[in-house]
Amino acid sequence: MATRAGPHGAERPGPARDGTEMLAQAHGEPQSSDSFRKSGYDRKVSSREAKKKKVIFWGIEVPETLSWHGWELGKEIIRHLTLKNVHGKAQKLSYRAPSTPYFFTVFQQPITLSPGMSLTLPIVFRPREKRDYEDSIFFMKAEGEFSVALRAMRPRFGLSMPAAVQLPVCAVHNVTEMTFPVCNVGDLISVFSWETPSPFFMTSDRSTLDPGAECMVKVTFQPEVAGVHNAVATCWFGGEVKQKRTIQLKALAKYPCLRVSVTGKEYEGVQPGKFQDVLCFGSVPVGTTVEKCVEIFNMSVVDAPCRIEQEKDPLLHGYVFSCDVSHGVVPAKGKLVLCIRFQPQIVGEHSTSYFTIGSTGCHLETVLKVVGSCKGPSVSLDQYSVEFDWINLGESLMQTLKISNMSDVPAFYQFDIDNKGSVFSLDRPCGVLEGKTTLTLKVTFRPTHPMNYHRRVVCLVHHQEPMYVDFLGTCHSDTAKPTTLQERHLSWYRTNMVRGLTFYPPDILSMMLKDGKLQMDEKGALMLSPEIFEDKPPKEYFEPNAMTEYFYDGVSSDLALFPAHVSVSPTEYDFGCCMPPHKAEPLPLCVTNHTKGNITVAWTPSHGSAFQVHPEICDMPPLKSSTFYVFCKPTQVNSLYAAELEGFAVYKVMRHYTNIENDATICPSWCLTVRLRAHTYEAEREHFIPQYILDVPKTFPPVVCDTDTYCSMLLSNTGTSLITFSVNQTACPSVMVKPSSGHIMPGGHQIFFLSTHPVNRVTQQHVLPLQLNSYPAYTKKIVLRSCGQSFLLHLEGDGNLYFKPLHIGTSSTRMYTIKNCTSLPMVFTWKIFQSHSKILSVSPTAGILQPFEAMAQAWTFTPNKETKYVLHAMVFVSWKSPDLVSPKGLHYVLRVIGEGALGTIRAQKEHLDLGNVLVGGQQSCSIVLLNDGICTLNYILSVEQFITGPHNPEEVRSDPMALELEHSRGTILARSKAFVRIKVRPTRRLRYTWSIKYATCTPTAADLASMKEKQQPLCCIVATGTYPTLRITDATITGSASKLHIWKLFSLDTLNEYLERDPTPGELTYRVPTRHSTCLIPPVYTPLLLDFDFGSAPVGSEPTIARLLLENKGVVPVDWAFLFPSDQKMDMEHWAEDTDFTPQELHQMRVQDNQLFSVSPKSGTLLPGQEKSVQLSHRHDFIGTDRLPVLLKISYGHEILLTFSSVTVEHNQRYVHFASNKHHFAPIAVGGSHPPTQIYKLYNGGSMPVTFEVQLDNIVKIQEKNFRHPVFVCLTPRGEIPPGETGHIEWIFSPLEAKTYSAATLSHHRICLGNIPDCTKADQLVFLNNILKNTAVVFAWHISCCKEKAHMLEITPNSGIVQPGESIPCFITLQPTRKPSLCRINLVCEVYIQESLVQYERDLHKWEEEKERRAVEFTITEKDLGTKRKLTSPSVRLSDSAETENLSDSSAVIRKYKTLPPLKSRPTPSQPPGHLERGLLLGKDASQVWVKPEPPKPLVLHLDVSARSYTIEEFLRKFSLDFPKYFLSRPFSAQPSESESVDRKGYRNRMDMEPKWLSLAAASKPELEMVADILTGVIRSLLENSYFQESVRKLQDEPIPYFFQFQSAKSAELQDSRQGSTISSRVSASTDLDLEKDGERKKMSQETSFSHFLESYKIFHQKQLREKEIISRQPAVGNLVELVLKNTLQNILTEASRGEVVLTARPMVIALPPNPSRRITNLAPPSSRA
Repeated sequence: MATRAGPHGAERPGPARDGTEMLAQAHGEPQSSDSFRKSGYDRKVSSREAKKKKVIFWGIEVPETLSWHGWELGKEIIRHLTLKNVHGKAQKLSYRAPSTPYFFTVFQQPITLSPGMSLTLPIVFRPREKRDYEDSIFFMKAEGEFSVALRAMRPRFGLSMPAAVQLPVCAVHNVTEMTFPVCNVGDLISVFSWETPSPFFMTSDRSTLDPGAECMVKVTFQPEVAGVHNAVATCWFGGEVKQKRTIQLKALAKYPCLRVSVTGKEYEGVQPGKFQDVLCFGSVPVGTTVEKCVEIFNMSVVDAPCRIEQEKDPLLHGYVFSCDVSHGVVPAKGKLVLCIRFQPQIVGEHSTSYFTIGSTGCHLETVLKVVGSCKGPSVSLDQYSVEFDWINLGESLMQTLKISNMSDVPAFYQFDIDNKGSVFSLDRPCGVLEGKTTLTLKVTFRPTHPMNYHRRVVCLVHHQEPMYVDFLGTCHSDTAKPTTLQERHLSWYRTNMVRGLTFYPPDILSMMLKDGKLQMDEKGALMLSPEIFEDKPPKEYFEPNAMTEYFYDGVSSDLALFPAHVSVSPTEYDFGCCMPPHKAEPLPLCVTNHTKGNITVAWTPSHGSAFQVHPEICDMPPLKSSTFYVFCKPTQVNSLYAAELEGFAVYKVMRHYTNIENDATICPSWCLTVRLRAHTYEAEREHFIPQYILDVPKTFPPVVCDTDTYCSMLLSNTGTSLITFSVNQTACPSVMVKPSSGHIMPGGHQIFFLSTHPVNRVTQQHVLPLQLNSYPAYTKKIVLRSCGQSFLLHLEGDGNLYFKPLHIGTSSTRMYTIKNCTSLPMVFTWKIFQSHSKILSVSPTAGILQPFEAMAQAWTFTPNKETKYVLHAMVFVSWKSPDLVSPKGLHYVLRVIGEGALGTIRAQKEHLDLGNVLVGGQQSCSIVLLNDGICTLNYILSVEQFITGPHNPEEVRSDPMALELEHSRGTILARSKAFVRIKVRPTRRLRYTWSIKYATCTPTAADLASMKEKQQPLCCIVATGTYPTLRITDATITGSASKLHIWKLFSLDTLNEYLERDPTPGELTYRVPTRHSTCLIPPVYTPLLLDFDFGSAPVGSEPTIARLLLENKGVVPVDWAFLFPSDQKMDMEHWAEDTDFTPQELHQMRVQDNQLFSVSPKSGTLLPGQEKSVQLSHRHDFIGTDRLPVLLKISYGHEILLTFSSVTVEHNQRYVHFASNKHHFAPIAVGGSHPPTQIYKLYNGGSMPVTFEVQLDNIVKIQEKNFRHPVFVCLTPRGEIPPGETGHIEWIFSPLEAKTYSAATLSHHRICLGNIPDCTKADQLVFLNNILKNTAVVFAWHISCCKEKAHMLEITPNSGIVQPGESIPCFITLQPTRKPSLCRINLVCEVYIQESLVQYERDLHKWEEEKERRAVEFTITEKDLGTKRKLTSPSVRLSDSAETENLSDSSAVIRKYKTLPPLKSRPTPSQPPGHLERGLLLGKDASQVWVKPEPPKPLVLHLDVSARSYTIEEFLRKFSLDFPKYFLSRPFSAQPSESESVDRKGYRNRMDMEPKWLSLAAASKPELEMVADILTGVIRSLLENSYFQESVRKLQDEPIPYFFQFQSAKSAELQDSRQGSTISSRVSASTDLDLEKDGERKKMSQETSFSHFLESYKIFHQKQLREKEIISRQPAVGNLVELVLKNTLQNILTEASRGEVVLTARPMVIALPPNPSRRITNLAPPSSRA
């Protein structure tokens, strides 16, 4: 393998090489194409670039690769390889030619390169076939060799593109795109194409790439579903054989979420600033445009394309609402502002439209309702008649007329009168009246003839109906003085006109009035006499509609409201071109008198006008016509002329007031007007171009079919010249225009009114030609549309309303929409049949639908029986406007379909047991309600509570309901389920049962009491209230004190008793640990007080450590805490603290500050069944008694005040610690012959031995009071207790009668073996568990009580090693006590860490070696004499000798098991460990002191074993049924101990009053043993002898049984049971050996008779039984069998604990082959089997 290195052995990489390239070159491998890849793209490397890429090997620079391109077969191509020395020294190298014959170079020769010099080596390539060639040329140096790759590649196709393209996140149905480059890295022109899966699309501007060229390809992503889209696009390229490259396309599509925000004005309860669906424009002035904006928010993270669609108007094509945006894109997390314009056209119209806003391609849409109304001007006159009284001819009079605009919309007004040609003129006949303004007009009266003048002038207002004003005036001359015309005359005239009397002149009416043909009504008007009326009431005049009066005047229309009295024809005329000085033909005017009286017609002269009338005045007979001529005399050329001629016709009789006899007959004059036009433009000359603004609506206001509709049009002259106009009504006969011709002064305007009469709903288009300035080229076509309206109401769902099935009696409400599809407001009223009124209702029942408005009503369906309903309701419609005629009874029918059903609710779990719930706590759960029916059910839940357990009914009655429903009402849909959350809060430790019932109801039902009869059971919930239960199950303390003593010191039995009670209310003041106190001694809320006595110890001794094992015996977790007074005090500022402390507070502060008492851990949580060890300790640092109140707080439970106390005594002070000042002996049955021995314990808490003596004075007094019966016998009245040890005082309590005696005894049990005979063994199994996972432990058992009782217990094994995580069974055997007694023995198991013992032995061995070395080595120096004296001081020697003694006693035990340390106490127990050694180390030469290693301290485990033994006689008398459970073993032959002798001595002393016992007591020990063995054998033989049992059984059948009176039922049952067991054992005693001998005997006696065979078999069998019976009676056999069974069971339990045997496994049955011995057994006759 080739290697390379630098000049000095170090690598020297090139400047452009990375670690990968160096490694590749070091191994002689060619560089892969991946090295040219950068950012996912391939970069083409040409041959020139390859040559330029240099690498350096040991100072020689060479090209990395030498390539050949474009080669052809049969030709040699030469490339030059350049080697350059870039090192500072000359380089020598040689080379080896390429291995293939296709590459070769010059003959090999050594190469020497000076620094900086180069050498060119020619390489010749000679191809032989079309394929790729690769080779290498190697160069050798002293440091190694390197190579240069030689490559000759064929031309190939190659495209470079990214491996993956990640497109931006896109909304569904939107489009996103991205471009990426595609580069041709091959040698040939490449044509490529794409295969792209949907929803991706590829587009490129080129499909062919030259070598080295590059193009951009665009990826388009258009998803249709949301999600992550991954696709692979394939690019095909190449020549005849197609190649492909793939690219990974990745994109994410999301659904957009759009919300519409309308922050405009309040509309119908819609609050501003919230997302709403109504955009209100309010009231907008007509002709103006108002724009409001709506914000479309995009709540998603993608750009959302949206569409805006407006509802189409089905009748008209014009929209008053418009929006320029139909499509848009809302940016992600952004908004799009949508502008909507409102341009109303018709005053008073309420417009409604709907815009649908939704995402492109999505079904989620928001409908935006847009409403607005149109307001116009409100113009009025202060008076509608102007009365000028009378004036003389030639005079003028002026009056004022006020015109007001009450609206804020500007108003265009125009009085239709020509001021220049009329006797009445206004200073401002037209103009603009701004909003909320009033204008005072001046009206001038200039009469030209003596006569009455009356002209009814119309005031035209744009976008408002016209108004009429009457101008009245009278002119007198010297000769003619007509009656002064007044307004009352005009009123009478109109009434007379309606009654047809005005066609008669006043003189004729006066004569008729005189003749009685006419009468005057109460108003003063004339009327025909009642005879002529024929009892018909006279007609009255009513003011006609202004628009109707304006159009139906008999001139513009063929119809007239009233017949004309005088008419003129024509009313308008166009003279055309009247070029001066040519005279135009005069216009003949025909005036017709339609009255029955003579009239005078007078024309108002217009001075300076181009139009003149001749004659100016003329009289006309009744019912005749006269002709007047109008002459046109223009004075200027190229001008326009227009004017209005005014004339008045009046009855001739009214020339003088003397001709009028009654004012009621006065008839005003009639005004005649003629509109004239002319121009003087030459024929080929263009007329003056008009400058105007035309305001015309697009449509006529909507009306009912076959009704007139009107609109106004405004033509404003914005130029400086006169404009004439004319409308060719013949071109559009469907539309009437008034005025149809006229002129407009500069700056003025003309208001037109248009009328049409649509007959159906088909939209009609009207085109009106309006010609201006009498020039056809200036004709404006006015296009209007009209449409008749008829009722069209759209009912949702084709008139069908469906309700889902409902429960009977319940209601369901649905919204149903109706829409007004007309352009007129509509009134609707719903009618429901009376029989269906209780089942079906609607709200609102009536309302107004604005044009194209949709409104929803709430329909309520309430079925009353179980059936299907098909109901019908009708909606009656009419037009809102009273002027519009509505057909009667027009209605639409709504079909309502529903179903009434019955349903029930059930609970998924009919019985739900919540288990145990903490009292005062809370537990939540959900009830699942199921509705399997077809209808939705509304339900009301009720709860009934039952409490069981011991309780006071009066107290429980006031408790609140312990179960709370989250909601008692609800609705559950059909075939679905609902969840009802419940909370349980028990208040007592009782069992709660809740019965939950339901009743179906209506949603509005509120009376739960009325529902009780309909309630049905739903489910039952059970829970048990419980308090957290804690119990002390074990306790240990440092020292030799037994567990019974600890339980007494800490009053643990009382504590457990307290913990079993229910907490008092005071204890639950604070349910959890809380800092609530402001003083150092917190208040006490609990009545439970206890003392925790830590005992006593000398000052400076080891801390007293007690461990309590807490166990959660309950079923709920327990949170517990030991709270010191400081833990209950709140943190307060220093200034708030009270500095005056009491002695008790100072004492507690000293105890807490010095941490004399400690608890670890102070708090915790125990799960049910879980245990936790708590360590309580007290440090003996101060002499005296330390007390500290500690609160044991159980959350939601007890609060017990524990008073920690401990006594610390001085050194050399004797002190005996009493657990209590009272002691109770165990109860003893009266009359017992062998009362047990009981023990009272004393503890020496000092450092000195204590001698005690019991004063028996009170004992003697009690004996005297009880007839000298020894009730209390003290066996050890005096004794000595070593320091730190416990002394025992033995007592015998023998009561004479059943009462309580005042003495002391202790009775506590841990492993209780129960009541046993005194001659049997008792066994107990205990497991020792190593909870450490990685460390082995060593254990050893000891008996901590007196050594005299050590022989009573046997522990197997008594020591050993427990591996990590292993459990070892320990069998504890209580040996026969041989006398009745109460056995209480404290076992101590010392546990050591194995590693610490091993280390201790190593250290001890080193110490002994060092000790031997120092014994023979010494150095004498004068400076160290003092130190030697210190080291050899008596105290030190005493310590060493003591340690040596300890070593001699304990090292044997430790070395035997390699584990156990010495068990003796230290020489100075009052001092802490290592106190003496630490004192020695404080000297100057502390390094020379070799301290003896201390044994490790064991972990002490205590186990109390208790039992009560009885004599056999007493045991049979009290526990006869339990006697078969025990094995009566032989007594031990070992010598009794001294304690046993003492006990027996005391036992003899007790029995000195019985002579029989005195002789037995005087026997020696061997004699006692012999008697015991003999009696045991005799009794056992009798009990097991079947004949003896049969004899005893026969005694019961005697006629007069003497012993029957001593028999009890239990003894009879015992005998029966023993008899059955004896028989069964005797039957099953046959063995396989018996069967074999029996078979041999049968073979030997085959020739004998069968009866002889049976007899011999019975004799043999009985003999075998007798032999076995004799053997089984031997005590040794029984002991052997018992020992074998015991060991067998122990082995099985040991293997089971190790997992070698599974005791709970199912038994396995193995089929065995048939046994031939069974066949022999079957040969026996039936009598033998029996």
